[in-house]
Amino acid sequence: MLAARFYGIGDIRVMPTEPSPELKEGFVRVRIEAAGICGSDLHNFRTGQWMSRCPVTPGHELSGTVTQTCGDCAGLVPGDHVVADSRVGCGRCASCRSGQPNLCRTLGFVGEVCDGGFAQEVVLPATQLLRLPADMPLRHGALAEPLAVALHAVHRLAPTEGARIVVCGGGTIGGLAALILRERGHEVSLLERNAGRQALLQNIAGTTPLSADEENWGAHFVLDATGAAPVIELACLRVAPGGRMVLAGLFHQKPQIDFNLIVEREIEILGVSAFADEMPQAIALIPQLGEKLDALISGPHALQDLPQRYEALLAGTEIRLKTLIAPNGTSSAW
Repeated sequence: MLAARFYGIGDIRVMPTEPSPELKEGFVRVRIEAAGICGSDLHNFRTGQWMSRCPVTPGHELSGTVTQTCGDCAGLVPGDHVVADSRVGCGRCASCRSGQPNLCRTLGFVGEVCDGGFAQEVVLPATQLLRLPADMPLRHGALAEPLAVALHAVHRLAPTEGARIVVCGGGTIGGLAALILRERGHEVSLLERNAGRQALLQNIAGTTPLSADEENWGAHFVLDATGAAPVIELACLRVAPGGRMVLAGLFHQKPQIDFNLIVEREIEILGVSAFADEMPQAIALIPQLGEKLDALISGPHALQDLPQRYEALLAGTEIRLKTLIAPNGTSSAW
C-alpha cells in the first residue's frame, strides 16, 4: 500500500507501507477516493503541534468506498460510499457524553491520533463514518468535513436576516462560509490579501472585496478564518458596537487585543472548534452547491505529489480553495 507518512516537523514522505491491519469488530476498511489538504495539516507539518504519534498518515478530510466490514458496522456494507467524521473524542467526558465531542478536552483528529486519508486505504471504526448518497461525486464528499466546519461557524455567528457580514480570509473555511452566507441571502464583504482568491470568490460566491484600509466596515457580524493576529486586532477596531465576532482560524501568534474595546463596545467574541452536528447537514447541502464546489477544487492530484502540494499551499501560490488528492487515481465515482 502507498501512503504519506509524517515523521516530524517538515518531514512527510510518500512511500510503500505495510497493508492496513486486520479488521476488528465494528471496524471498516475504506478505499480512499478523495482526500483534502486542510490548513491544520499544514500547521502540523510546520509545528507538529497536534500529532500524538509518529510516524502517522495525515489526512482527515476523506471520502471513499467501503471494501470490507467486520461485525456490526451500523448497516455499512461493501460498495457504500462514505465520508469520515474527523473528530476523535475521549468518549467519557461530559462533552462527549452530551454529544459534543468537538468540545472534548482531549479532542484529536483522524490523521493525528490514528492513520488518515493520505493513503490508498484506511481502517476506521464504523462510528467514525457517514454514508454518502450513491450518486454524489466522491470529490464533493471529501468537502463534507470542511463544509460542516463552515456551517458550524455560520451557526455560531447566527446573523440576523439580511445582515451584512464581513468574512476575513478566503481559504477553505472562510470561502465556504461566505458561499453559505450568500446562499442564505446575506451581503458578504471579503477581506482576503490573495488577489486570485478574492477574484475567484467574487465570481463564484458573489462576495464584495474589502480593503484592510477601509475604516468603516459597517458590519455587526464578522467571521474570521485567518487566525492572523493583525486581522483580529483590526476586526476588534472595525466591528460595529454591540457586534459579534466568530473566530474559526488557527492562530500562530497571540493577538494584542485591547480588551477595553470589548468591554466598552460590548463586542461578543465566540470560538469555533471543528463542528457539532453539522456533518449530515453538510452532506445534504452539497448537491445544491455542486457546480460552485467544482470551481473551488484543485485536483485530482496523485498521492506522490502530496509534498509538492504542501509546498504550493504554504507558499500561497494555490488559488483554489481545496486541494484534493486521489490516492488510487480517479474512477467514474470521482
